[in-house]
Amino acid sequence: MRAISLAFISLCFIASLALASPTSPVEGAEYRTLGTPQAVTSTGKKVEVVEFFMYHCPACNALEPQLLAWVKKQGDNIEFRRIHLPHTGNKDPETHLFLTLEALNVEKELHAKILNTWHVEHHQLLTDNDNIEWAVKNGFDKAKFMETYFSFSVMSKLQGAQRIAESYQVNSTPTLVIDGRYITDPGLIQNSNPTIPGEGLDQATLQVADVLVQKAKAGK
Repeated sequence: MRAISLAFISLCFIASLALASPTSPVEGAEYRTLGTPQAVTSTGKKVEVVEFFMYHCPACNALEPQLLAWVKKQGDNIEFRRIHLPHTGNKDPETHLFLTLEALNVEKELHAKILNTWHVEHHQLLTDNDNIEWAVKNGFDKAKFMETYFSFSVMSKLQGAQRIAESYQVNSTPTLVIDGRYITDPGLIQNSNPTIPGEGLDQATLQVADVLVQKAKAGK
């Protein structure tokens, strides 16, 4: 009887995957749920949406135009923010640059410029010196930039960046986290919907995010 029950459960799971789609996402297929939800910064009925990304990530760069349009379309439904996944551990230069620009309240306005530096100019910012040179080239006072870059606040956040990624159970980019609990990414979509062409994965990921935002909003 136990073998029959396990077989039945397996068949039900396979059937649920067959019915999964970006517009009707199924947990375990198009998205997963964190066992321990993370605290959110949004207030009221707004749903927090976090993008884990890396400046050098081609998939993040490719997603960016559609993601920005999606965020704009969501309007007051969401509170959007980014977290840079530390690619090389707790001294990751890309995360260091992100946290510095965030501390200076200019990351949002310079985000596209940094992506352009990496993916259009093909200028890789791989070290602290690369970051500082880039900042000076783009109009920052070197001394003031370095003061923030090596400040206690930024260095503390840099040391804790890996721990934050681990708490969200994120190890690839781009990844979207909705309401501190629901996670989706193009890889999940591709695995559960192999017939979707590569160029359609970003839109499909945002369709899943649409559903998850509404799911989170209904629970507020």
